[in-house]
Amino acid sequence: MVQRILVVDDDPDLVRLLGAYLERAGFQVLTAYNGESALHILRRERPDLVLLDLMLPDRDGWDVTRIVRADPGLGSTPIIMLTARVEDYDRILGLELGADDYVTKPYNPREVVARVRAVLRRARGEAVQARIIQVGLLALDLDAHQAQVADNILHLTPTEFALLQALAEHQGHAMTRLELIEKGLGYRYEGLERTVDTHIKNLRRKLEEAGAPEGQIETVFGIGYRMVPGGEA
Repeated sequence: MVQRILVVDDDPDLVRLLGAYLERAGFQVLTAYNGESALHILRRERPDLVLLDLMLPDRDGWDVTRIVRADPGLGSTPIIMLTARVEDYDRILGLELGADDYVTKPYNPREVVARVRAVLRRARGEAVQARIIQVGLLALDLDAHQAQVADNILHLTPTEFALLQALAEHQGHAMTRLELIEKGLGYRYEGLERTVDTHIKNLRRKLEEAGAPEGQIETVFGIGYRMVPGGEA
């Protein structure tokens, strides 16, 4: 089944360029030029992934991401943000709102296609066996691509699930940010390694809201992060 990518940007030339590369890679392309149109298409068409520019007319990319993540029917849709803004604050805010990846302009369209494929692989949970990883009250069903604490299902982005899986598979071992990127996301991320911190912050909040013990994901100063076996603080 052909996967559909929604490209949202107010620059028609960029939309055409990205669309051509995505179609050449075998994807079906949907397009929108502002935030309201993007939300309408998302609700009607349910695309497999969104390439979302931040600086849009009417609703900006942050607002669109916030609305998508709050919608139970759309909340798990993978989002890759596209922007000419390179400040750390903008990148971190986008990730805190639930973006799966972040690409700054000018970008190589081939790299964007590679990022799309990587995020979609994570969203489908490819190359995993049908098994459960248990860490205290936390259970990860790798086949169903679902995580829950006791009976409370965690609503995670594909990137969050991939990082949580990497930590759970190596529970008790300190992992550097680069190791988390490479083992969890499956490719060498060219952005700041510190963006992992933002994803971990989101994971900690969601775990604790679901009833996991505080400190399940432990900071190892000077190294990175560790999943505490059994989930004790």
